[in-house]
Formats: sequence, structure tokens, C-alpha cells
Amino acid sequence: MAGRIKTKKSKIKMSISEQIFMVIVYTVLILFTLAALYPFVNVIAVSFSSSRAVGAGEVVLWPIEFNVDAYRQLLLDGQIFASMKNTVVLTVVGTFLNVFATTLAAYALSKRRLRGRKIFVGMIVFTMLFSGGMIPNFILIKSLHLMDTFSGLWLVGVIRTYNMIVMDYHFESVPESLCEAASIDGANEPTILLKVVVPVSKAVIATMVLFYAVGWWNAYFNPMLYLSSTNKFPMMVKLKQMLDTAKMIEVSAGEGLVDSTFIAAETYKAASILVVTLPIVLVYPFLQKYFVKGAMIGSIKG
Repeated sequence: MAGRIKTKKSKIKMSISEQIFMVIVYTVLILFTLAALYPFVNVIAVSFSSSRAVGAGEVVLWPIEFNVDAYRQLLLDGQIFASMKNTVVLTVVGTFLNVFATTLAAYALSKRRLRGRKIFVGMIVFTMLFSGGMIPNFILIKSLHLMDTFSGLWLVGVIRTYNMIVMDYHFESVPESLCEAASIDGANEPTILLKVVVPVSKAVIATMVLFYAVGWWNAYFNPMLYLSSTNKFPMMVKLKQMLDTAKMIEVSAGEGLVDSTFIAAETYKAASILVVTLPIVLVYPFLQKYFVKGAMIGSIKG
């Protein structure tokens, strides 16, 4: 019978200065965490508080006179959920087009045998410093008769230069021997891309999906510029309208007349912000590692 071997875990003792340093680090991190969480917690508290409590400035971190009137009004209105549907359509289709176009462009530019490769890369990098501008893009979309359509939005943001460069660097790190072996077996370029390069590039592709999806989810300026039909507005544009409405009510209300109408608008605004930000906030912790990995892809090459 084999004897039991007892092992003692060695503990590394820190000096007093190191302990003080760790206390300072944890204190600063806790303070930064609380500062980052405060706005979100305050919005939650306001959305569940009464109009009187919000108007009196009593709401800080905990709901006062708890109620769900703002959320009930959101359900009855239905505009937020219509705009959320538009945002989902923009995000899903836009992300697919982005990843598809970025993958094709990055794969082509990763091939050193491509003639004029340096010229193409230089032209693409140039767009990071000098873009066409808002007015030329607006005229282009209008001349293509894509105003007030989702297609116009997808066309304007089909490729983001930084994401394409990151994917290009990753494709360059894929061993050329894999592609040559597939080519000897009779595979053409599309087959090599789909069956060789893409399977070993799932991490970078997942990262690009996240980058593009978050960008579409938070899209505000381009939809406001190219869309005119209110039934096509995504969530962020709808939120901006609600914020403007609340501000107009506040400005137009005379002294002593800031009654429940304005306060209800403030509560309604807080509930709307929570509804539209909650999905991405719930998803982000599970996908954060891909964002971190995406920032490092291409920075270290073997």
C-alpha cells in the first residue's frame, strides 16, 4: 500500500511595503469600479422610482416609492421594441457583410505574391488618416438612391480599416505550408480560404464579429444621417429623440411648473436607457476575452 505523501503549500510572504502597495492597488480598483457602476445603478434606481422622488432629487442608489409605471408605458408605447427590432436587423446583417468583406480583403492582401500589394495596403492605411468626409458620402448614397434604406448604412460601413489590418496580420501568420499543401492537392483559392484558413482563424473571426456587432448595436450618427423614416430608426436614434423631448419639456416648463409631466419623462428616459443597454451589458462579460484577444492579435508574430 502506497503511503500518502503530504505536501505543504509554500506561501510567499510579502514585505510590509508590498502589502501596503497591494492595499493601495485594491483600493484604487474598488473606487474605479464603484465610479463605473454608479451611473448604471442610478439609472436603474430612477427608472423604478416615482415622479415625485425623482423631481425632488431623492433618488441616488436605491428606488424611492418603487413602481414600474415607466416600463408599463414602454410596453404600451411599443416604439422602443420596434426600434430594437431595427437594431437587431442592422446588427445581424451588417455584421455578416462586414466579416465577409473584411475576410476576403484581408486574405487577398495577406498574400505576398499579390502584385501591387504594398500600393493597396498603403491606399487602405491612408483612409485611416484621411476619409472621404460626410458630404461626399451623403452625395454618394443619395446618387445611388439608397437614402432611407438599411442598404445605404451597410454600404457606408462595409469595411473598417483597422479590423481589416488586424485580420490581415493574422492571415499572414498562418503557415504558408498549409496553403501550399492544399494547393498541391488541387484546391483553388476559395477552397483554401474556406477549408484551410478559416478553420484556423476562428478566434480572429469571432473577434471581428464582436467588434462589428457592438459597433452596429451602438450606431447613431449614420442612421440619423441617412434614415428619414421614423419606423426605421434604431434604438440609439430613438433614445436621442426621447432625450430631446425631455429637454424640450424641461426648457418650456415655467418656474414652478415642472410637474409630473417632466418628471415622468425623466423616469421614462431612464427606463428606456436601461432597456436598450441591458442586452449588450449582459452579453459583454461572456465575450470580453475575445475583445482582449482581438486587441492582441497581430501584435506578436512568431
